[in-house]
Amino acid sequence: MSTPAPTPTSACPSYAAVLQVPYARRTFTAALAGRLSYGTVSPAVLLAVVHATGSYAAAGTVMAVFGATGVLLMPLRAALVDRHGPRRALLPMALLYGGLLCVLAVVTWRPGTPVVVLGAVAALTGMCAPPLGPAMRSVWAELVGDRGLLQRAYSLDGVAEELLYVIGPLLVGALMGFAPPAAGVLLSAVLIGAGTFAFVTSPALAGVRVPAGDRPGLRLAGVRGLLGPVVVAAGMGLALSAVYLLVMAFAEQRGYGDGVVPWVLAAVSAGSAVGGLLNGAVDWRTAARVRLASAALGLGLALVAAGFAPGLWSLTAAVGCAGFFVAPALTTAYLLADEVAAPEARTQAGAWVNTAVNAGSSGGSVVTGVLVGRVPLGVCFLVAGVVAGSAGIVSLLPVRRGWSRPRGGAAQ
Repeated sequence: MSTPAPTPTSACPSYAAVLQVPYARRTFTAALAGRLSYGTVSPAVLLAVVHATGSYAAAGTVMAVFGATGVLLMPLRAALVDRHGPRRALLPMALLYGGLLCVLAVVTWRPGTPVVVLGAVAALTGMCAPPLGPAMRSVWAELVGDRGLLQRAYSLDGVAEELLYVIGPLLVGALMGFAPPAAGVLLSAVLIGAGTFAFVTSPALAGVRVPAGDRPGLRLAGVRGLLGPVVVAAGMGLALSAVYLLVMAFAEQRGYGDGVVPWVLAAVSAGSAVGGLLNGAVDWRTAARVRLASAALGLGLALVAAGFAPGLWSLTAAVGCAGFFVAPALTTAYLLADEVAAPEARTQAGAWVNTAVNAGSSGGSVVTGVLVGRVPLGVCFLVAGVVAGSAGIVSLLPVRRGWSRPRGGAAQ
């Protein structure tokens, strides 16, 4: 990418300084519009498949296939972005993804489509999902030259992404007031197409250079220093998916009813937003690896405490405290991924962190589903906390010399 205009720097740059970077506001807004599609698509597809088949089991299968192809192939799609540049790679992916979402909307508009057809279309759709989140973080790393300002950019990005997954389901719910669920799938297609087009046409991407020679963006050589961020991300994904199921089980066992569950889970998002903003506002002197491990340990301790909650309010406070560590952990993981990756593999490095979160979440849902009902909920919370904390400890283990290729000394 061409050298950006000088960015504001100070001992403690503000969030406003992030948005004052040339082209940052336009590029970030466009990326968020496209990423909102990922906040709407999951509830929309789930409800559309239930509407088309009348079966929650079929909907779960279709969603599992959709999620698996989207998550497992994300590093490959990110490598294509690194290899060909975001303009040449992201727009075709978005067109394919949006087009297949339209097909999925058509086949779920009315009941009667065979589940095998829905699963096949969902699998193809997931394969093409453009990695807008990793691509935006890669652009942040190019736009922002100051590491302190980059930390604030990543924190702002993480908090905004958290809000997208709150706003997305609300949009789908509002749309269902006057349209079938498949209309939400169409909305997701429009968002990804319009957002990606606006993103790739931003002047911030005009100077992106495609790597010459052996196209290093297609391999993982030099980024084994990703072990710590990936392990913490996977542990965090597993722990958080466990929390969602455990809160539901807690409410059912104590007779509170399902209506309280969204409010308790909202405490996780609220805590994450507060933690993310505070994390980005601090001029940290502690090494990033230590901060990453500390956030994972904090999450683990909060989840262990949740296991001792005697009632709804104490549980809400405990999971809110757990959420406080989520955005800081993710922000630091992305900073470390950017630090250890070669410039031509930035998007791929960030995608591995994303993949780890989602893979951990899927695994956590399975494990927690097996444990709930067989062991006390307090033990389930304890297991989730131990997993998150252990991931933090593992992230502190020394990386064998020659595995990573750091570009600077800010993150250790």
